[in-house]
Amino acid sequence: MRFLFKTDYDQDIRLAKHGGHTFWYSLLGLFLVSAPWTIPEYWLAQLTFVLIYSIVGLGLMLLAGFTGLFSLGHAAFLGVGAYTQAIMVNAGVPFPIALACAGLLSAAVGMVVGLPALRVKGIYLGMATLAFGFIVEEVIARWEHVTGGNKGLMVNYPNLFGWELDSTNEFYLLCLVVTVLATLGIVNLMRSSTGRAFVAIRDSEISAQSMGIHLARYKTLSFALSAALAGIGGALYAHKIQFLSPEQFSIIQSIDLLLMVVIGGLGSIHGAFLGAIFLIVMPQLISLGKDFLPAAIGQAAGLQGAVYGIVLIAFVLFEPMGLYGRWLKVRTWFQLFPFYRKGLFKRQKSFQKSDRLK
Repeated sequence: MRFLFKTDYDQDIRLAKHGGHTFWYSLLGLFLVSAPWTIPEYWLAQLTFVLIYSIVGLGLMLLAGFTGLFSLGHAAFLGVGAYTQAIMVNAGVPFPIALACAGLLSAAVGMVVGLPALRVKGIYLGMATLAFGFIVEEVIARWEHVTGGNKGLMVNYPNLFGWELDSTNEFYLLCLVVTVLATLGIVNLMRSSTGRAFVAIRDSEISAQSMGIHLARYKTLSFALSAALAGIGGALYAHKIQFLSPEQFSIIQSIDLLLMVVIGGLGSIHGAFLGAIFLIVMPQLISLGKDFLPAAIGQAAGLQGAVYGIVLIAFVLFEPMGLYGRWLKVRTWFQLFPFYRKGLFKRQKSFQKSDRLK
């Protein structure tokens, strides 16, 4: 058993491990706070979407990256939170109360969906969550007197106990505050015994169970927390676009969310933010690149999906740790230069295990 001196203990528990972290995160925070007055309104709107998707990405990262559970219906939780927020705000409920209800209702639904995770895993769990996504999309479309059905539902501006946030700058700052709180919550959760239990389940369920970890409890909790963050992100998403319709929460949206955390880097909190940046910036780059492509390719209807597929295959083959993994390698190269050794990050061979031994 290792006894820690006070200085070692402080270093272990503090968020910034050294002065470099403090400097760069402070610089990033200064940029984000000053963004409403330093960047054009269009890019501020895109940055707001990055913050919203980052919240959803943190939830999906907790589920897929840290607990190892597969979800193909996460857009359903996004939709539950968005419609809950829209209905309550339109009824005159203050924004904070509606936001809390959106997160709680999404968490309750996530607990119900998490029940299949107690019996199935892998592709079978993906099929169960995919079915749930189709069910939620159909309920939204058919429950017309509440959700507006396929005609859609308009969303009022967020109201903070009489203060209406009707400007881009105000809503951006609101999203920034919620994102910071969600990030701090996930960071502290992963440093707790609960977070370590999630990682243990991801690495080996049998080993985790042998150490006394209650698999059913922690799997259900992971689904609930992930769904709650998706619901909170959906609530902010509803206010940002101000119009909801069932097709916004389809299987395509779920695949985009899963693509976001895979390309960002599974198992890393930074990966949720890098993946959100990719998800927002990539369509802009594709739109700019269309002008330099032949008309037959540039005007093709499935160009964006094809590009996404190629990028995903490239990451799976050449950089399975995602954008954050690539950043770690670049950072290590600079730290070790000129003593960097070729092949330092060469992928190790892995041997397939049977499902019984996982």
